[in-house]
Amino acid sequence: MTSLIRKKHHVFVWLPMAGMILFIIFYVIAALQYPGGSYTFPNQIGFNLKANYLCDLLDAQTVNGLQNTARTYARMALAILCFSLMLLWVYLPKLFTKKNKSQIIMSVAGILSMVITLFLASEVHDIIIRIAGVFGTLALILAVFELYKNRYFMLFILGIICLTLFLTNYYIYETGLLLYTLPLIQKITFIFCISWFILLNSALYKKQQVN
Repeated sequence: MTSLIRKKHHVFVWLPMAGMILFIIFYVIAALQYPGGSYTFPNQIGFNLKANYLCDLLDAQTVNGLQNTARTYARMALAILCFSLMLLWVYLPKLFTKKNKSQIIMSVAGILSMVITLFLASEVHDIIIRIAGVFGTLALILAVFELYKNRYFMLFILGIICLTLFLTNYYIYETGLLLYTLPLIQKITFIFCISWFILLNSALYKKQQVN
C-alpha cells in the first residue's frame, strides 16, 4: 500500500513538467494561428519572433485591428503554465535536505507570482507584470540561493542566467532602453527559464525516488 502511494506521488511530481510541455505546444499553435501585426510592423503577416511579444497572442484584437484567432490557444497555454509552475513551487522545498523559512517564502512568492500572472490578459497588463515580477524575482533569488547552499551547482548557474535574463527584461521594459530588442530577449528568457524549471522538476523527481 505504501509503495502504491509512493508511485502515485512520484507521478504527481511529474505534472509540472507535463504542463510546461503542453504550454509550449499550445503556444506554438497560438503563434501559428496569429493573424499578424506588431507595434513595430503593424501590417506584418503572422507572428514575428523579433517583433511580437508573447503577450500579443493573448489580446482579443491584433495591433492592426484584426480578430485574434490565436487568443484561445494562448490563454489555455498561460493557464496551464501558471498552474504547472504553482505546483512546482509547492514541491520545490522538497528538493532541499535542510528546511528553513526562506524556502517557505520562496514557495509562497513563486505561487503568488503565478496566481497574479493568470490575470495577464486583463486590462491592467502593466500592473500585473510589475506585481508578478516582484514576487517572481524574490522567488528566483531565494531558489538560486538554496540551490547553491545545497550544492546543486549546475542548477545554480542556470538559475543565475535565468535571473539575469529576467531582470534584463524588466529593466528594458521599465526604461525603454533598447526596447526594440525586448521581444526577442523575452523569448530567449522563456527558453532558458522553461528549461531550468524542467531540470528542477527532474532533480525533484530523482530526489523523491531516493526518499
